[in-house]
Amino acid sequence: MSERVSKKRILVIDDSEAIHQDFRRLLAPEHNEGRKALDLMEEALFGVAPPVEGFPALDLEMDSAMQGQEGLEKVRQAQASGQPYGLAFLDYRMPPGWNGIETLRHLRKVAPTLPVVLCSAYSDYSWEKIREEFPDSGPLVELKKPVRRDQVRELVSTFLG
Repeated sequence: MSERVSKKRILVIDDSEAIHQDFRRLLAPEHNEGRKALDLMEEALFGVAPPVEGFPALDLEMDSAMQGQEGLEKVRQAQASGQPYGLAFLDYRMPPGWNGIETLRHLRKVAPTLPVVLCSAYSDYSWEKIREEFPDSGPLVELKKPVRRDQVRELVSTFLG
C-alpha cells in the first residue's frame, strides 16, 4: 500500500490563505521547518511550552481549495482516484463564489457521508436551520473561529480515528 493511500486525507475549503496555513500549522507540524528558529527564540524568551497531551502524532495529508467549486472538484477527483477525503473543513463565507452552505449542498450530492466541519467567526446561518436542511447527511459539526488547536485535533481524531 502506498504512503498516499495510508494517510488520512483532509480538505480545507476557505478563501483565506492564512486559514490554510493555520490548519497546516495545527495539524501537520512537519510542514513548519522554517519555524524551528522562531521556536528556539520563543523557548529562550518564554521557556519550553508544555507538550500537547492526549493527541498522538497525526499522519495526515492536507489539501486546500480556495472556493467551494474548487473544493467540490477536488472531492470528485479524490473519489474517482479511490483516495477520498476523510474530513473537510468548510468556511461559511467565501466571496465571490459559493458560500459554505451552497458548497455543502453540492458536496452532499457527491459525497453524502463525508464529515464536514463548518467554520466561521460569523453567524450568518442558524445552526438549527442548517441541521433541518441536512438532517440525514454525513456528520456535520460547527466550529467557531478563531479555532484552537485542541478543538481541531479533537475533531480530526473523532472523525479519522
